[in-house]
Amino acid sequence: MRSPQPYRNGGETRQHFHSTVSLQKLKRFNYLILVFRFSGFCFTLASAVFMLTNSRVSDSLHWYNFDAFRYVFAANAIVSVYSLFEITAAVWEISRNATLLPEICQVWFDFSHDQVFAYLLLSASSAGTEMARAMKGTCTDNNAFCVQSDIAIALGFVGFLFSGVSALLSGFRVVCFIINGSRFYV
Repeated sequence: MRSPQPYRNGGETRQHFHSTVSLQKLKRFNYLILVFRFSGFCFTLASAVFMLTNSRVSDSLHWYNFDAFRYVFAANAIVSVYSLFEITAAVWEISRNATLLPEICQVWFDFSHDQVFAYLLLSASSAGTEMARAMKGTCTDNNAFCVQSDIAIALGFVGFLFSGVSALLSGFRVVCFIINGSRFYV
């Protein structure tokens, strides 16, 4: 597979040749990113759904009455939509051997958005954890609202872990692009 990239100081175009082995490594790397993005999508969507359905179990407590829980819901919903877009982009890249955007834009788009949304998830889950900890005095052992809030926050933290790993992998692609002029690492 050839990827023409201009030299940094102008001039001729450089052609990258990739052997069958390096194409297989690239495909495995793309599948790995797809798995982490899909896992992050599942956990953030589950967290958003758990928080959204949390008001059904209690008549007096509703998640939308607490700013931190609204933040947890919004952050997980936003990241699940972004993850769905990135899953689509990864499937496109695997099936077509091309990115949705030009290569330089795609590499930096993935890396910057992965970073921002991973920190958004961490911030929301931390705020939700503090609210849940503050509510422990008002919750009884059988209070389903508090248990479901704890589950939603825990799912958000797991979603953060998968988003963080995706950010590391997209950061690796950025470094490869800076060093090689291509997102390919071989």
